Amino acid sequence: MNPVKRPYDASGRREQARARRLAVVVAARELFERDGFRATTLAAIAEAAGVSVESVYKNFGNKAAVVKAVFDLVIAGDDEQVPIAERPAMQLIRDEPDVQRKIAMFVDGLVKRLARSAKVQILIRDGRHVDDALTPVWDTLNEEGLTGMTMLGHHLLDTGQLREGIELDEVRDLLWNYLAIDHYERLVLSQGWTHERYRQWLTRAMTTAVCP
Repeated sequence: MNPVKRPYDASGRREQARARRLAVVVAARELFERDGFRATTLAAIAEAAGVSVESVYKNFGNKAAVVKAVFDLVIAGDDEQVPIAERPAMQLIRDEPDVQRKIAMFVDGLVKRLARSAKVQILIRDGRHVDDALTPVWDTLNEEGLTGMTMLGHHLLDTGQLREGIELDEVRDLLWNYLAIDHYERLVLSQGWTHERYRQWLTRAMTTAVCP
């Protein structure tokens, strides 16, 4: 009798690959934040992560892709392949009936994301002036932010609770403006505001901008 072949289970190999990828991103974050983008090499990232340089090239392609992966990790807070818009916190915002409460809930999550991602965002924003490889990364960050604020703007408008006459393009642009890392950099990093003070200010600013 021929032995029955068991179906091949690739889950273990996928988990190992995911763990190696995460190790690279975590190591890259530390090196980028400490040494900057230009001074950090893929070889240094590979060494810190305990993987080969070839593995880094195979999984990411180039250093700009690594820094984008770092941003994705810090903005989400984990490496789960679930967009922020599809996470439970955003569903809670969609379920909330009051528009001002929706904005407050959104800002609460936003401030946490800014706290995690500020250093990396600033590195990409400023680094693109001395390294062209970061320009498309910065552009992508802005495009993703604009897309997210378009979705949120649609949702807020659908409540019928925003100020009369305001349209999607204005809601989107106002929300996107307050999404900018520049505000966090000036008030929290430069002026020493606490996250709670910043959260309260940002909630008032966004609410005043779009609500009656």
